[in-house]
Amino acid sequence: MRVALCQIDTTVGDFDGNARRIADFAQRAAQQGAELAVFPELAICGYPPEDLLLRAAFLEAHDAALRQVAAAVPRGLDVLVGCVARNDEATRCGGRPLHNAVAHLRGGRIGIVARKTLLPTYDVFDESRYFEPCRSPEANVLPVRGRRVGIVVCEDGWNDELFFDERNYAVDPVERVVRAGAELVVNLSASPWERGKEAFRHRMVAAAAARHGVPLVYVNMVGGDVGLQFDGGSLAVKATGIAQQPVWFREALVVVDTAQPWTEAPAWQPDEAMQHAAIVQGIGAYVRKFGFRDVVVGLSGGIDSALVATLAVDALGPRHVVGLGMPSSHSSGHSVEDARALALSLGIDFHLLPIEPLQRAFAEVLQPVFAGTQPGIAEENLQSRARGALLMAFANKHGHLLLTTGNKSECAVGYCTIYGDTNGALAPIADLWKTEVWALARWCNRAGARIPQRSIDKPPSAELRPGQLDADSLPPYDALDPVLQCLVEQELSVAATAARTGMARERVAALFAQVQGAEWKRHQFPPTIKLSKRCWNGRRMPVSHRYREA
Repeated sequence: MRVALCQIDTTVGDFDGNARRIADFAQRAAQQGAELAVFPELAICGYPPEDLLLRAAFLEAHDAALRQVAAAVPRGLDVLVGCVARNDEATRCGGRPLHNAVAHLRGGRIGIVARKTLLPTYDVFDESRYFEPCRSPEANVLPVRGRRVGIVVCEDGWNDELFFDERNYAVDPVERVVRAGAELVVNLSASPWERGKEAFRHRMVAAAAARHGVPLVYVNMVGGDVGLQFDGGSLAVKATGIAQQPVWFREALVVVDTAQPWTEAPAWQPDEAMQHAAIVQGIGAYVRKFGFRDVVVGLSGGIDSALVATLAVDALGPRHVVGLGMPSSHSSGHSVEDARALALSLGIDFHLLPIEPLQRAFAEVLQPVFAGTQPGIAEENLQSRARGALLMAFANKHGHLLLTTGNKSECAVGYCTIYGDTNGALAPIADLWKTEVWALARWCNRAGARIPQRSIDKPPSAELRPGQLDADSLPPYDALDPVLQCLVEQELSVAATAARTGMARERVAALFAQVQGAEWKRHQFPPTIKLSKRCWNGRRMPVSHRYREA
């Protein structure tokens, strides 16, 4: 069978746009001789629709779009597309009112032929809030062109007992559809990217193909939805290899023939290349899908803001990025020089707005209530908040979005100023540890010094007081980041973290207390582009609690 892998970029709630895109890919698939075209999970409405699923009008618009797509499918082509379906048993037997489902379209007709069995409720997922699971996955087998096609949806493919050491569910839907006679298994997916997931996903699909002795076609969504970045990377796998190299972070239509030998091995990209692609896609999608064109970035001369500006240029082009330098009385001379050099290198507009007059004005206005106190963190944070006010004023006046420049290391321990450098519409690198920021900056400079070398080499500093360095308050980042990875991404204990990293237990405990104490700041942080298994937008900790690890 000739199967088209239709890797498309959908937008949540853009029913007309999604329907047109699906219809266009179906036409192209038919022109290339496909017999079956497979689209991603929930492609009709976009993923994730979240509480829009609670609105009756949204569901009615979804159904109208599904009928629109069905009418546009070329004659002779079978289409499988992710959709929402009503749970007809909900009124009589209870349960959620909807299914995460798959529609079979042919000759203008619509048939709901599969329902998702495994509904993830971890990390960024909360599907059981809306959907009722399929209780009989073996029923998700459809005759197509004389072949029995087993249909699974995203998470349904992530529970093979021979592949996973630990499983979240008791049922393996892939095993069930193969047992029911499937000769080909297709997985309609909306699987967001995280570091290393593309290689893991291939190993998982390849293991299932080898175990069951049937071809597996895995079609994944591409495109950005605020913090979630869908990488595509669709695969057609047999025990002998893949049919074609996966396409990352862009739409693609690939037709494969299940009767042909599949022997290729996948070629992987470096981590930095995938991180770069995910962030660039995330910035571009966020800006465009919100109806904006331009962004503004505060340029300090340091590595974080330099990297964010570079990524923004790669996403939007230099004409759509503006940098603001905002030196204070404590800023070093090289800060302005490096910020200006970066703007010149990237070809972006740059404006210098010194904040010393604002510092004096704040001091004068606050003098009656600050009298008799020593300068300290309040005065330091006022500098950051003054910069935040200027950036937001520029963004408001000129219709730009402000990009936040904080990294994951600073965010983890609260080394940031709420309503100051945390201002912004999107935080592109807040899921990159500081050591990863340096690595990605060097990767961006692989063909030439786009980011000034001094911005990469100089010791990091917030420059809120004379001679200040990050090392005054935090361990060196090459020692700090492994500790934070243990505490935040792996949820290890203080004792286990100390044993693994070699840092003194008392110091680890102090850092863990900082992580816990900064929770209220993270709850007010802008949306973060997810790059790791444990991003802030999937980490659900109470803001107010009294738990302290002994």
